[in-house]
Amino acid sequence: MARALELSAAFFALPDEEKAKVRPAVGSSSSPLPAGYARQPAHSADKNEYLLLFNPKLCLNLQYPAEPAGFRYTLEECYAKLTGLGLLIQDILNECMGLPRGFLAEYNADRNFDFLTPLRYFPATSAEETNGICAHEDGNLITFVLQDGVGGLEVLGGGGWIPADPVEGSIIVNIGDIVQVLSNNKFKSATHRVVRKPAAHRHSLAFFFNLLGEKWIEPLPEFAGNVGEPPRYRGFKYDEYLQLRMRNKTHPPSRPEDAVDIAHYAI
Repeated sequence: MARALELSAAFFALPDEEKAKVRPAVGSSSSPLPAGYARQPAHSADKNEYLLLFNPKLCLNLQYPAEPAGFRYTLEECYAKLTGLGLLIQDILNECMGLPRGFLAEYNADRNFDFLTPLRYFPATSAEETNGICAHEDGNLITFVLQDGVGGLEVLGGGGWIPADPVEGSIIVNIGDIVQVLSNNKFKSATHRVVRKPAAHRHSLAFFFNLLGEKWIEPLPEFAGNVGEPPRYRGFKYDEYLQLRMRNKTHPPSRPEDAVDIAHYAI
């Protein structure tokens, strides 16, 4: 994990023209968020740059950086390890939710929608301009976050923002919107943000443990009809929600409150 963060920092420190070599060409992919390097547009409230990588077995990562040496191997190793960790955490979550043994493993057996994202957040330019990424919830099932020692990640809880201070060798685990919907709001998707620090870049890696796009998502009977609770969400296909969420990234609204989130499907 330390090596991945180190090499990620070395990549983002390269000149812009070098990073641009792994920027996906316009129209080169049908994906709303194609693999490769990208930087948030100037009008976005988020101030970061990132590299997007999908499952190496799918041959979608056509824009691998040539430098720094060993970056590709390290990222693919991280990808494999975090995939295995996702399967483990999913089984633990299945037990915590009181679901039949192996339910989530069968429901979410396809690993072709997962992705890994190294990010670099720019230093704060003033006391007022500190936003790195706006307050949000993740739209997937489980997210893993590796972060360097700079800090800035905060989680909403107890009526205020709680710093998720870096702990060397640790992995932050967030449950996402899909768990919130399946559990009919019994389990909450973590609201979090990144606050930029002055005179310091922040580096992190996020791994998104996703669902197959064709999956139908709605509150499970164990959390709704079987226990006399009305469903809090209407059903939807994951790909539909993913497309809406990806549009937040590719065409970010000038006002963060206009971004689409899971409340779009709330009843």
